[in-house]
Amino acid sequence: MRPLLKQSLETTSPGLQPLLALLQAQLKSVNSCILEKMESSVSLIPQIAGYLISLGGKRLRPLLTLSSAELCGYRGTRHIALAACVEFIHTATLLHDDVVDESMLRRGMRTANSLWSNKESVLVGDFLFSRAFELMVADGSLEILNILSHASSAISEGEILQLSMSHSLELTQDTYLKIIEAKTARLFSAATEVGAVIANAPEPQRKALAQFGLSLGIAFQLMDDVLDYTANQEQLGKTIGDDFREGKVTLPIILAYHKGIGISFWEEMITKKTRDQQELQQALYLLNKSNALAESKGMAETFVKNALECLAKFSPSPLKSALEELAHFSLYREM
Repeated sequence: MRPLLKQSLETTSPGLQPLLALLQAQLKSVNSCILEKMESSVSLIPQIAGYLISLGGKRLRPLLTLSSAELCGYRGTRHIALAACVEFIHTATLLHDDVVDESMLRRGMRTANSLWSNKESVLVGDFLFSRAFELMVADGSLEILNILSHASSAISEGEILQLSMSHSLELTQDTYLKIIEAKTARLFSAATEVGAVIANAPEPQRKALAQFGLSLGIAFQLMDDVLDYTANQEQLGKTIGDDFREGKVTLPIILAYHKGIGISFWEEMITKKTRDQQELQQALYLLNKSNALAESKGMAETFVKNALECLAKFSPSPLKSALEELAHFSLYREM
């Protein structure tokens, strides 16, 4: 049975509704492309890939490709396959991430590795990466291939750097920003840049959209760090404090620790195999006492401001307004 891929205005995040209202027909074509390219004679491949893709993701990265192409006046169809390519890269990284993190839930649903196995999840992730590169080659542009392949390499580098540092209190703010730029923001940037490239946009507009995606991606990840401690658990789709329970050092902990707030507590927590609810409450107390959560959100606000400045190079339009709404939404979302 084929998975149902849909994105309705009723079920999506409020900040994406303006974009979807403008691009819903194009996104439907992207979903059709995804379904087609997910097909394989090995039934487990579309079964696992379809399960993850159909969990209700925001399709944010494909929407960035569609919107950037449209913003630059593109009128062809290349952006459809490239948006699907971007989603395949993203989905492949999710499959691999859940294995590395030993995650059991994603958006409130069981992860693929918990339903099948780590081996199967990794191999299906590899398949999706391969499909993504097939789509890049089919597009025929070496420039597009260069942008997306470099983004894929950066994601891997970011994941490896995070793996080596995420359970260490020696992790600095600068290194952490380097990690999230690589593992999250570079694909946002590539998604927006390829839309400008196929539209033959002037270099200033292309650079502005690439930077818009990069700043937006960093802001989204910083807010994810904050939401892990503050969000509505039902809306977030995972247990509050998962990063803490897994011993991950994210920006709020980095800020609190380097201010000297709760040093012995953080050092004890990082060496423990498990962390309970009482310890999570103590962590929340220290993060609020040190103002680390507010400062993390403040840093995200700075990147959103930069993203909005990048859009200033474009004339007013409903699509530009929708992208501005998306940038603002990144700060005030609950999931």
